[in-house]
Amino acid sequence: MKEEILKALETIKPFLQSDNGDVELVEVSDDGIVKVRFIGECKDCPMSVMTLRAGIERSLMRQVPGIKRIESVN
Repeated sequence: MKEEILKALETIKPFLQSDNGDVELVEVSDDGIVKVRFIGECKDCPMSVMTLRAGIERSLMRQVPGIKRIESVN
């Protein structure tokens, strides 16, 4: 599952990078919880929660079966 998640994140990264931000995979739990870390401008962006839920979570859950939730960690 980790390789599928990394591949899916690569489709999202250009949008974040265009705003001088990025996201990296931190952990994938056995129960389908994916932890990511925002970096660059995304780290302190007030819209990061919206990006996480409406962008990253929605896209990853559509592309990778078995994901239950995406969480952001520092």
